Amino acid sequence: MPQTGRTALVALLAAAALAGCEKSGNGERAGEQTAQISKAGTVPEQVGGIEGATPMEQRVAVLGLLNKRNGLVEELEMKPGEIARVGRAIVRLRACETTAPWEDPPETGAFVQLSVQEQRDDKWYRVFSGWLFRERPDRNVIEHPIYDVFVKSCAMTYPGGEPVARPATKSAPEAPKASSAPQSPAENGGEGTTPAAPPPAPKAAPVPSDSAE
Repeated sequence: MPQTGRTALVALLAAAALAGCEKSGNGERAGEQTAQISKAGTVPEQVGGIEGATPMEQRVAVLGLLNKRNGLVEELEMKPGEIARVGRAIVRLRACETTAPWEDPPETGAFVQLSVQEQRDDKWYRVFSGWLFRERPDRNVIEHPIYDVFVKSCAMTYPGGEPVARPATKSAPEAPKASSAPQSPAENGGEGTTPAAPPPAPKAAPVPSDSAE
């Protein structure tokens, strides 16, 4: 092969390799910004739920995926059974739940699984699997140097749509008030509230003197 043709072929191969690297790099950066959500498979059965509530497969959860390196948060709107891939992270939503309006304290949780493709060997590792709660993020913590997942909401409804009336709390019976004075017959009959005054004491009869005899 002439020297000129060999040089042209090398230059063409180098340009093709460079274009492939740029395309791969741009695709990875685009993947970091745009989530690819797809259906994962079967949805777990609802355990301990209230009859008439939204079925598990129809609920919609909003999760936040934080990249600690650049501080960017990807908002993921998913249904149970779906997975979302963002760059080297895959988030799988298994279930989500929110307490009924009449339950206290209110809580919103989601069962999440996080898998990460490590750069050291390009293999995928499951780094977390469990429940995350919006009100108490310290209950379960995802220990990973780059990615973190947190719960923002879980859209579902309960039958009735209104809080159920709470049962009234029983209080201790009040002790009867002691009366300072005995009730009069007028009080017993319902007339007047002031006790009647006692009748005046009879006056003593005058003692006859000796001069009247």
